[in-house]
Amino acid sequence: MTEKEAQFILLDHLKFTQDALYKLNVFCSEVVEYNKKFNLISKSTVDNIWDRHVLDSAQLVKFIDFKDGLSVSDLGTGAGFPGIVIAIYNRNPKFHVKLYEKSRVKVKFLSNLVEKLNIRAEIYSNDYRSHNIASEYVISRAFKKLEEQVRISRETIKVNHKLIILKGKNAEEEIKHLNKDLKYSYSLEKSITSSDSKIVIFEVKK
Repeated sequence: MTEKEAQFILLDHLKFTQDALYKLNVFCSEVVEYNKKFNLISKSTVDNIWDRHVLDSAQLVKFIDFKDGLSVSDLGTGAGFPGIVIAIYNRNPKFHVKLYEKSRVKVKFLSNLVEKLNIRAEIYSNDYRSHNIASEYVISRAFKKLEEQVRISRETIKVNHKLIILKGKNAEEEIKHLNKDLKYSYSLEKSITSSDSKIVIFEVKK
């Protein structure tokens, strides 16, 4: 998929604004530049950043209700995928985007980026376990294995929530091997960036 094709989907199908698209352009430029010194994303994916990272992250807006007073927490946000992309899309000042990242290098990058783009996103440094997380949506991408993420979700998140995880072709196989003692319901959604990838959505009741 080309950059223009990815941008068309962002504007036409996912309803990103032109201003959001401009900020995504700046975001991508910053990631590519910073990646020359620090490992933010795999160097093999730099040339495909718009579909492999931006569009892959952006598709999650379809599963989030950006209502007043709600929030989304991105665990292990890394370079800001998907959290920064969600924050760029968000147009509701009463909806909160929270980014959790323990790497000091990445936290510094995220802090500078949030200021430069003038977007609303709260950054929480150190390990996620050092924070009280209470969000209605919890998202992650390349964070931990599926079973570990479900365990973290059940044990760490303080409220009923949806756990939304971007996974590769092994998603269904990982679900089959989840601990049967865990009570959960889930759905599998197709990814718009890869026929092999899936979006796994768990409904987690406290």
